[in-house]
Amino acid sequence: MADANNSDGRKEASSKASSSGGKQAGLSAEQVVAGFQRLRQEQRSMATKAAELEMEISEHSLVIDALKEADPSRKCYRLIGGVLVERTVSDVLPALENNKEQISKIVESLGTQLQTKGRELNEYRERYNIRIVGQDEAAGKAAVAKRESEGGGPKGGTGVLVS
Repeated sequence: MADANNSDGRKEASSKASSSGGKQAGLSAEQVVAGFQRLRQEQRSMATKAAELEMEISEHSLVIDALKEADPSRKCYRLIGGVLVERTVSDVLPALENNKEQISKIVESLGTQLQTKGRELNEYRERYNIRIVGQDEAAGKAAVAKRESEGGGPKGGTGVLVS
């Protein structure tokens, strides 16, 4: 009976250890890939948003440069919330410059978030030993080319990636 208790105690301890090991150890391959794809998509969406905001900054710069040369009392039109509003250059120019500064701050913030997401993505890749097929093939071809150039020749069965 003492043996049964010991084996039950061991089973209980091992099940607790596996469940307390966190979700990392319990993730299936599909869950790991899904998590990786989610992180990549988040990174892509951040990069896309940053690129869009960069375009807005360049558009703001073009308009600001054009308005600086215009007479301050001249009429101009500004789109605010889908409504075209008539203003003067002296009213619009400071608002455009302020908007450009705010967008620049957002782009800087997105840049730091993008770097953080990149580090998180790399840590995830390392933690789960994720290899991307295109990158691995390029590295493998470079290694094979180096071996062949050194006179090693192609070796059977090495550097093969099956997807």
